[in-house]
Amino acid sequence: MAYDGTCYHGWQIQPNGQSVQEVLQDALFTLLRRPVAVVGAGRTDAGVHARLMVVHFDYEGSVSFGETLDCGRLADKLNRILPPDISVYRVVPVVPEAHARFDALSRTYHYFVHTAKSPFARHYSCRLYSEPDFEEMNRAARCLFDYTDFTSFSKVNTDTKTNNCRIMKAGWEQMAAGEWRFEIQADRFLRNMVRAVVGTLMEVGRGKLTVEGFRQVIEGKNRCGAGESMPGHALFLVDVTYPRNLFLEEV
Repeated sequence: MAYDGTCYHGWQIQPNGQSVQEVLQDALFTLLRRPVAVVGAGRTDAGVHARLMVVHFDYEGSVSFGETLDCGRLADKLNRILPPDISVYRVVPVVPEAHARFDALSRTYHYFVHTAKSPFARHYSCRLYSEPDFEEMNRAARCLFDYTDFTSFSKVNTDTKTNNCRIMKAGWEQMAAGEWRFEIQADRFLRNMVRAVVGTLMEVGRGKLTVEGFRQVIEGKNRCGAGESMPGHALFLVDVTYPRNLFLEEV
């Protein structure tokens, strides 16, 4: 599935605001005539988007438009109910023990920035008022491969048992004149991690932090030592990978 996170308080159900998870569960309830809990591959923050989010739900029984659960028709009918900013690509059967979060092998995020005023990029990219040194930022980004404990980039007071992550890819790429994209892939991410990493890399790009200083931020394991979190509207979850043997149909 995919969603534009602009109007939502993140993926996860919140007591004081609408979430993507809540809207999807309501749509499934409408179709299947019973409460269905959905589990996502991760928890995107308020305003963050997903070009590819993977979720799972458990269901047994018939549906209102047939004797068996027709996954192809279910995807189509869900899209007729869901608002324009949420879309289901497809529904596929998986092995009973499959879990969207715990079975994921990797997640990939993109963060977009632009340096010239644009009425079109402003909703999905972060405006920079001066161009940072992207080459130096890439030098700093390569330091991420040398570590596994990223406490410095995690939101404090979370319920995670470990702050260890294995980063597989991290770097900036120019997409067009004045437009850049940061790509980062890891086996898991901590809450607020990507935006904190990007914010700290910006400190390097603006000359406020050296590459060695970036290393010291990681080794310090203190969120206060890292840079500010970048705005959420420029962040996209773009891929989640799984072992192929979880799927009972080709995906």
